[in-house]
Amino acid sequence: MKEEDFLEHIFNTTTHHYLLFFTNKAKVYRLKVYEIPEASRQAKGTALINLLNLAEGEKVSAIFPTKEFKTDEFLLVATKKGIVNKTSLAYFVNIRKGGLQALVLDEGDELIDVRLTTGNLDIMLANKLGQAIRFPENQIRPTGRKTRGVRGIRLRSKDEVVSMMRIMKESDLLIVTSLGYGKRTAISSFSPQRRGGKGVKLISLTSKKGEIVSAKAVEADDEVMLITKKEGTIIRLKVSGISLQGRTAQGITLIKVAPGDELTSMA
Repeated sequence: MKEEDFLEHIFNTTTHHYLLFFTNKAKVYRLKVYEIPEASRQAKGTALINLLNLAEGEKVSAIFPTKEFKTDEFLLVATKKGIVNKTSLAYFVNIRKGGLQALVLDEGDELIDVRLTTGNLDIMLANKLGQAIRFPENQIRPTGRKTRGVRGIRLRSKDEVVSMMRIMKESDLLIVTSLGYGKRTAISSFSPQRRGGKGVKLISLTSKKGEIVSAKAVEADDEVMLITKKEGTIIRLKVSGISLQGRTAQGITLIKVAPGDELTSMA
């Protein structure tokens, strides 16, 4: 891999599985696994731009494999402006080479994540100014693809959603900020609410901490990678080494960020 690159997903598939690629423009593309060139373990791989008909400024935000397009499974989509939409997986059985629109976006909005769900999980959204909301997925009525969706969380001016999680079991929530602070909190401390509210505070943000850049549902035996923007610094941390704190705690320093640099993502 290139020095500033990192591994984020590994999928166990067969050559006849489908891979669905969702972009920030809310388009979905599909490939059969055998359409991706086979390579050795040491090879660099193939850039997605060579496999998908991506438009200028379009980038992949989510990817997952599937073998069947079941009517009782759903794709849950979230945007940076707090909109969520739930669509049956069966709606994506026929996808043209040029892609398919998965959601109608408002002007200036972007798709940030897609999750495959059963229709009965809890969903959590976290925003960059330090709020999060947890609500039952059944509060979102399934609709077709060409719909706008509904409000998942109410945002303040200049705020945006940075992460969406599906709560499979009562694990922990790990958040990181742009200036290297982070906090691990039990997800059970976030009670389910009505969809569309302002949520509850994740952490008290200051100019010293910056804004939240990512939130992940994690377990103690997981590891995370933190990546900075300008310096390209990558550090690897064991989740078990990050102390478990209460929801109102202030967090701790996870990585020292150089002046003028900032954390850009967590994997």
